[in-house]
Amino acid sequence: MTQRQFPRFDETTAPAPAAREALLSSKRAFGALPEPLARYASSPVMLSLALAGLDAFEKSSLAPLEREVLAMTMGRRNACHFCLNLHRRMLTAQRAPAELIDELAAGGSLTEPRLEALRRFVLALLDERGDVPSKVWSDFREAGYSHEQALDVVTGVSVYTLTTLANRLIEV
Repeated sequence: MTQRQFPRFDETTAPAPAAREALLSSKRAFGALPEPLARYASSPVMLSLALAGLDAFEKSSLAPLEREVLAMTMGRRNACHFCLNLHRRMLTAQRAPAELIDELAAGGSLTEPRLEALRRFVLALLDERGDVPSKVWSDFREAGYSHEQALDVVTGVSVYTLTTLANRLIEV
């Protein structure tokens, strides 16, 4: 770590009223204030965008397990250890198979074909800057994913790019 020393705020110390309100709301929702949010509050814009993006992605057409596959894939890709630990716990809470959790954490292929098609689609979106190769696209569609879900994956990739990079910057 480089010790960038981003300050940690709470709902009473955040520099802007909008950040204080968002932190208070988050504290109520989670029962405690997640460390990244406490540090995002240095920028009310970042805090607001992260919360809105995560909320929007939760409402996407992807199933909870699929959203976690995307989150773990992004956390692994961007080396966000906070994300990997958090989403490992979330997958465990969803009673996901331990084998799946280990596969995602290791960054290898998934044994479940539908989830592997999703994982490969996420990686292709990143590697090819959205111009997904035909084979990856056809595998994604043949796995049963819709056009809506493809765009929802782009939403998830966007949100988790924002949060994983910010988490690395703030050193959580």
